[in-house]
Amino acid sequence: MALSRIWSGFILIAIIVASIKCFFFGQSDIFNWMIIGKSGDPGNPLKVDGVIETCWTAVNICLKLIGIMALFMGFMNIAERAGGIRLLSRIIGPFFAKLFPEVPKGHPATGHMVMNFSANLLGLDNAATPFGIKAMESLQELNPNKETASNAQIMFLCLHAAGLTLIPVSIIAVRASLNSANPTDIFIPCMIATFVATMAAMLIVAFKQRINVLQPVILAWVLSISAIIAAMVLYLTTLSTAGLQSFSGILSNGLLLLIFFLIVAGGVYKKIDVFDAFIEGAKGGFETAIRIIPYLVGMLIAISLLRTSGTFDLIIGGLKTVCTYINLDSRFIDGIPTALIKPLSGGGARGMMIDTMTTHGADSFAGRLASILQGSSDTTFYVIAVYFGAINVKNTRYAIGAMLLADLVGIITAISLTYLFFG
Repeated sequence: MALSRIWSGFILIAIIVASIKCFFFGQSDIFNWMIIGKSGDPGNPLKVDGVIETCWTAVNICLKLIGIMALFMGFMNIAERAGGIRLLSRIIGPFFAKLFPEVPKGHPATGHMVMNFSANLLGLDNAATPFGIKAMESLQELNPNKETASNAQIMFLCLHAAGLTLIPVSIIAVRASLNSANPTDIFIPCMIATFVATMAAMLIVAFKQRINVLQPVILAWVLSISAIIAAMVLYLTTLSTAGLQSFSGILSNGLLLLIFFLIVAGGVYKKIDVFDAFIEGAKGGFETAIRIIPYLVGMLIAISLLRTSGTFDLIIGGLKTVCTYINLDSRFIDGIPTALIKPLSGGGARGMMIDTMTTHGADSFAGRLASILQGSSDTTFYVIAVYFGAINVKNTRYAIGAMLLADLVGIITAISLTYLFFG
């Protein structure tokens, strides 16, 4: 119900704003922009897709997702038949038993969630989505009310959307291409901001679900993970830009190949029909990718209407006016568009980040802030549409509110860290 109200609100607000601009300010082309899109101009070089092209984009995303989903769900099926997922579940079980009390000990969902979090941590977006959808499907098996999100699903999705990532390689690469003097200088703020957002998501949902996060097992795991990340950060800060990108490639892609190797080797050892298991799992990936098309089309057209109607521009203008009125440093406002668009569209936020760095400079305050915001948040509404759409959950309960609140904590942290590091 919450998602329905938000979706309706997006569309109604966008059309109202566009109507006011058309009839009171003479912007007669705005309705055309909303339907067929708007090409870039010197003042705003970003091309904005209209409703029609956005529908094509949504379908193209799902078509591209078919191959990736088929690949990873095929390997996941091999791992399940060979017992690898249950082994992973037993290893991480003591921690997840406290954080996900509704999930039985040793259930495959635990292993699927661990695979998703690991892929996110290493920046493997292509792998994270299939693993995440598989985790949601596993959790759906335990869900007594199939149309309403369970506590475990909400906790998992909020942690996933917080997007804990170790190395924002793509952002570093973009900064390097725009002639940044030090493309990696946003790495530590990104790491801290995304970690804070993840902890905020866990605490918010734990409070709502009355989970005691001060239990020794939870504290031990959180502190251990914090120590490992801190040690990794200290090591990575000693590397050059080229060294950091090389290390990231070896770590993330090498680990992915290692996972493939261990899955196949485990399947051979268990004497299962490895290829048949892969094909069976891959078929499920195809069906899932097709099933999410309506959800993705619906969400993306609402987001497109908000962008093309100029609603975001009004929000930015309003924030600048408020900052000026109360004598507040308004430098951060120029980086905020990335944060506003990121929950709605990953591609749009990436384009906004590049536009901010192109306009103000890659090493400007706004350019660095946009980079940190891009690296420390996730596409909340895309995640909601895809993950809940894959399992046909209609009532998302407080999931959206919790995710947006964690996003807000991440944004505030990112702004604070930008002032602290680059003030």
